[in-house]
Amino acid sequence: MRLPTALACLLLLAGCGKVWNDPYPASESGKNILYSSFSERPKHLDPAQSYTADEYDFIWQVYEPPLQYHYLQRPYTLIPATAAAIPRPRYYDSAGAELPAGAREVAYSVYEIHIKPGIRYQPHPAFARDATGRSLYLGLKPEDLRDKFRIADFPRSGSRELVAADYVYQIKRLAHPRIQSPILGHMSDYIVGLKEYAALLEKEDKALQAAQREPAPPVWDSLARHEISGVEAVDRYTYRIRVRGKYPQFIYWLAMPFFAPVPPEADRFYSQPGMAEKNFSLDWYPVGTGPYMLTENNPNARMVLARNPNFRGEPYPSEGEAEDAAAGLLADAGKTAPLIDTVVFTREKEGIPYWNKFMQGYYDQSGISNDNFDSAVRVDIGGDAALSPGMASRGIRLKTSVATSVYYLSFNWLDPVLGGQGDAAGQERARKLRQAISIAVDNEEFISIFANGRGVPGQGPIPPGIFGYRGGDEGYNPVVYEKTGGAWHRRSIAEAKKLMAEAGYPNGRHSGSGAPLVLYLDTTGGGPGGKARLDWYRKQFQKIDIQLEFRTSDWNRFQEKIRKGNTQMFFLGWNADYPDPENFMFLLHGPQGAVKLGGENKANYLNPEYDRLFEQMKNMENGPEREAIIERMVAVLRRDAPWVWAYYPKDYSLYHAWLHNVKPNQMARNGLKFYRLDPALREAKRAEWNRPVVWPLLLLLALLVVGTLPALGSWRARELARA
Repeated sequence: MRLPTALACLLLLAGCGKVWNDPYPASESGKNILYSSFSERPKHLDPAQSYTADEYDFIWQVYEPPLQYHYLQRPYTLIPATAAAIPRPRYYDSAGAELPAGAREVAYSVYEIHIKPGIRYQPHPAFARDATGRSLYLGLKPEDLRDKFRIADFPRSGSRELVAADYVYQIKRLAHPRIQSPILGHMSDYIVGLKEYAALLEKEDKALQAAQREPAPPVWDSLARHEISGVEAVDRYTYRIRVRGKYPQFIYWLAMPFFAPVPPEADRFYSQPGMAEKNFSLDWYPVGTGPYMLTENNPNARMVLARNPNFRGEPYPSEGEAEDAAAGLLADAGKTAPLIDTVVFTREKEGIPYWNKFMQGYYDQSGISNDNFDSAVRVDIGGDAALSPGMASRGIRLKTSVATSVYYLSFNWLDPVLGGQGDAAGQERARKLRQAISIAVDNEEFISIFANGRGVPGQGPIPPGIFGYRGGDEGYNPVVYEKTGGAWHRRSIAEAKKLMAEAGYPNGRHSGSGAPLVLYLDTTGGGPGGKARLDWYRKQFQKIDIQLEFRTSDWNRFQEKIRKGNTQMFFLGWNADYPDPENFMFLLHGPQGAVKLGGENKANYLNPEYDRLFEQMKNMENGPEREAIIERMVAVLRRDAPWVWAYYPKDYSLYHAWLHNVKPNQMARNGLKFYRLDPALREAKRAEWNRPVVWPLLLLLALLVVGTLPALGSWRARELARA
């Protein structure tokens, strides 16, 4: 009887429309909940420490820096977030006299930021107070936390208004040695007094450690006792930052979580004994003024963002690019965001289960892995991508965008064979060798084979979408490409071999000793498919008779080798911190060499002309003069070829028909507040796509019935005989 009963129940479920394989609780059915995923466990949710894309998916929904990027407009445009307006810097000389806005010789720039009144923090126990105004949860002991496992286990919460001092406090946090902010070194070069402030805090912290004082004063206590000379709260809603020289890019940093407000109460709350052991910290439960708050943090399984009930609301944009209206991206203009109540992130470590759940409707959006690309996308002969018929029939939509990123194969300038050292003749031989390799490595083929066409061949350090990028005929690198028959093509292998001979390596052998040229590529292995990629690179070098060998190490060892200059060639990439060419051109700036100066110039490239032009360009406003300097800088780089300009990646994303207002933004990840769902359509499609397949069980039941009929007949015959 058990089998027929089970089958009957299954048929009943199918008949009543129940989605039998739904991974979510029945209580969430039909709710205004976005379902997404994550693969890597976020390490930091503290905005002073976080600096990775997977972490930004969470904290950019919680924290609000004073500025943000317009959701729809391109090129990327800054607009106010909590600030009342975009701050315009005022310039001063060394004597403190104010200079005109167009001044070039500037000692200090002063940014004064006015924030909007009435903005409130999310509910949090750090703000909870009793009737007399006394904090409810300060002065806790470890035993008070025995029954506390989540932030929701604190029965009382509170809030307060955002004030300018909270922004000042966060800037001070960047300097504390126990926080270890990744941007401290860079910001110390610009924010007046930050370097000295960091040195003071480090000296104090070391003295306390030497004295073995237990416990050491918490972070908030140290920050409360010392001030930064270049940062101050002017009044309740105004703060001021003084920057050395003229640094126009500083305005972009004010749109990053590093400069979001942190209330001192949160640091005080989390610094109490026993909190860290319970994972009660800003790294685990952030505290912000943004549209969402993190209510569940189980980084091995699930993370949940819920609507912040104290969020003031933000109108959906009413303008964007020319094609946005036709794409339906202005249909919700003026509506108050956030438009979604909850966002549930589920951890997915494997690609196949993730993709299957997307196709079943259990994830609302998805990237496209190499394994699934051909089934999802069709690329025509012109390189344009469109959805496959199967995907289109489900109403799935494809969004593509060129990332503000560049991948490259770097030569180490300190290497005696490939680098720029030695006399003029030696430098010229190495230059021709690098140019020959640049021609031989066919990045168009690489993009086609290993990236499913998702990339644009690189022509220099600046990707599309950033000022200074040149498209069309002017955008091609003439060292690697030539125009024939009205179209640009990669130069021939014959030309590359000619350069090899001029470099002193005819047929890949040293012209003096006759020894074969062997070059070494340092790599971390590359994960799945890594061997195929490395084999492909070996074949590219074989085209010009170079033997390529690989030196594989883990990531930490790989980074150490780059820092010490123990490399010949290596792969790296860079994603824009902000949409300005300086953020890419500095990667090849001589004074920022990795080995000698610990900077981001991992190639250790050094060219006096380039460095002189960089100093002219870096702090200029965008315009024809700056563009002309960038064009000259790019020409220098193309001739010197310190990198093989590999490609600018393209992002491909899929979205179900019930998810609206999706437009990829390469500079910010705070767009979830503008997404809109149609839960009813989602429920209908899930039911349609996940109907139970019961015919195999019905067939099994029929076979069982047929198989039991002879036995049943024999039993009945025996019973009749006895009668």
